[in-house]
Amino acid sequence: MSVNVQGRVRSSAAMGLVIRREMALSFRRPDQLLQPLVFFLIVTTLFPLGLSPLMSLLRDMAPGVLWVAALLSSLLALDHLFKSDADDGTLEQMALSGQGLWLIVVGKTFAHWLVSGVALVLVSPLVGAALGMPAHAFGTMMLSLAMGTLTLSWLGAIGAGLTVGLRRGNMLLSLIVLPLAMPLLIFGANATDRAIGGESPAGALYFLAALCVITSTLAPFAATAALRITLE
Repeated sequence: MSVNVQGRVRSSAAMGLVIRREMALSFRRPDQLLQPLVFFLIVTTLFPLGLSPLMSLLRDMAPGVLWVAALLSSLLALDHLFKSDADDGTLEQMALSGQGLWLIVVGKTFAHWLVSGVALVLVSPLVGAALGMPAHAFGTMMLSLAMGTLTLSWLGAIGAGLTVGLRRGNMLLSLIVLPLAMPLLIFGANATDRAIGGESPAGALYFLAALCVITSTLAPFAATAALRITLE
């Protein structure tokens, strides 16, 4: 029993080190840190400028605009999830460290979500207010975006693991992840739209939660297998 406890403690410590390392590297590269956030703000700002400024029209389009912009913004940072470490050999050294490759995958993916997904969730009320969304819908919008961006990070980890060895893997990564993200877009926008209309978004939120739990459980092993194939 004590051996198992010590093993879990070491695994948790190793995962924490990976997360702290990824967070530190992200803040040292502000261009990669701000790129998804700036893209999200620009895309959501262009719609009011290009369409009618009527708040009723913007309010009707707000769920779709928010979710499309969030999905595309999250994809921008996925290409760097494993690629930089794979190019300089760090990923191979981490894989040979004896801590388990899946711990590295979980740590790097969770750090990616903390840097990109959480930032989008925090600024979403500003965008929602600019699009005429009522304040009572902000909670549902932020909760659905939090689950959706986390799920997308796990799906992106699988795609990044499959394309890490390719020169132009970012295009193939988008083709792999975007079709899998369609349910997130449909149910995430539906939950936000129901909240705007004063209806219960519980059904759509439950579906997003189920997708988040499934991907959080299975995606680390699928991404680890993809990385092992690439490294071998």
